[in-house]
Amino acid sequence: MVASARTRPHPIYLAGRWVDSRDLLVVEDPARPGEPAGATYNATPAQLEEAITAAAAAFESTRKMAAFERSAALRHISAGIEARREELGRLIARESGKPIRDALTEVDRGALTFRIGAEEAERIGGEVLPLDLNAASRGRTGITRRFPIGPIAAISPFNFPLNLAAHKLAPAIASGDPIVLKPPSKDPLTMLAVAEIVAEAGLPEGAVSILPMTRDLGDRMVSDERFKLLTFTGSPAIGWRMKERAGKKKVVLELGGSAGVIVDRSAEIDWAVRRTLVGAFSYAGQVCISVQRLFVHEAVWDDFMSRFVEGARGLRMGDPLDPLTDLGPMVDSRAVARTQAWVDEAVSLGGKLLLGGKAEGSYFAPTVLVDTPLEAQVCRGEAFAPLVVAAPFADFGDAVRRVNDSVYGLQAGVFTNDLANAWAAFEGLDVGGVIVNDVPTYRIDHMPYGGSKDSGQGREGIRYAIDEMTEIRLMVLASPS
Repeated sequence: MVASARTRPHPIYLAGRWVDSRDLLVVEDPARPGEPAGATYNATPAQLEEAITAAAAAFESTRKMAAFERSAALRHISAGIEARREELGRLIARESGKPIRDALTEVDRGALTFRIGAEEAERIGGEVLPLDLNAASRGRTGITRRFPIGPIAAISPFNFPLNLAAHKLAPAIASGDPIVLKPPSKDPLTMLAVAEIVAEAGLPEGAVSILPMTRDLGDRMVSDERFKLLTFTGSPAIGWRMKERAGKKKVVLELGGSAGVIVDRSAEIDWAVRRTLVGAFSYAGQVCISVQRLFVHEAVWDDFMSRFVEGARGLRMGDPLDPLTDLGPMVDSRAVARTQAWVDEAVSLGGKLLLGGKAEGSYFAPTVLVDTPLEAQVCRGEAFAPLVVAAPFADFGDAVRRVNDSVYGLQAGVFTNDLANAWAAFEGLDVGGVIVNDVPTYRIDHMPYGGSKDSGQGREGIRYAIDEMTEIRLMVLASPS
């Protein structure tokens, strides 16, 4: 049953059991202010303590699970998500405001992420190292193997309530690590529906807990020494403060971005326009790798910008449950107000609006700014909104430098058919990923994903997350002589 249609709040998943609390959490529908999408509960301090204790105890079982057992559990979860595709897609649309087409795509990606996790669980390997590199080490061989590190604290964000949580849950299960997941308070129902599938996957009791909770309670996970890794996706300000309080545990941070795109004079303009429209305005720009800063070669500036603005003008805003909707509401009124304030500031500083710039209730129209001074927040900060700041350039090296002129470094896109410029971008852009002939918003779930500078540390993408969630152990075999 779809969670939003339940007559009672959805219970929370505590170490293999369904429980409730006295702290009701009502989930608002961003497209229908005042109308709830459903309800659940915030965990209590005692319930979080129980989950952590259960995870620590479960590690003695999860660490010994065979590869085929971990893989089977992940394949079960993947298949369960596929079987409930329409239900989960509609739930994402209701509680996050994501257009249904994009919501269904997220469900598909979530199923893929768990399937990749199953495959990676079957090939966590090691190396055989020859150690006889000098006479004193004659007759010795090294063998390495990766071992799970222990309980994991995970905190996932609202913008991809299923798939970004899956990028924490799937590699943890694949590695043999128990996990306590705090889903986003704005849209927790999606992962609680997935928890119904996890509950049937045959994992040891305590291996997985999915607990909505207040931010204050979630902060306890950060400093609790029983967790051996903290994985957080969210804002840079919060993420870096968490790292300061995390103690000795490993920390993986997937944080913000102000993604830049370079459109070179050799680019295929039609393709660049189509993809940049998707990258800039999907999910109302509420994606950390959404196209925010656009640098277009002066030779193609007029052609590109006229097509881009007309394409943005043609996007359809509307009900997320309507399959024809391109752009839905922003997640809440605070996001709308912040976006309006940033656009107004840019205009007051001399920026020129080519399109949009005004809120319409819970929606913000696609917005394109030019001639915007660099001190404007839309140029320096993370907009997380359906807006693009565009500027022309004459020299490709200068465009690379301008993309790098940011505290963020998550991903960047480069549209070019000049191989030398593609290599120059790869070598010169200070980002975690350079996407050639596509937008920085591109991601498939087995690739390494993460950033430099204020965009975080560590990498996700199942195999790379498994590396973070395991440790190498070395055995040296000596031949007595």
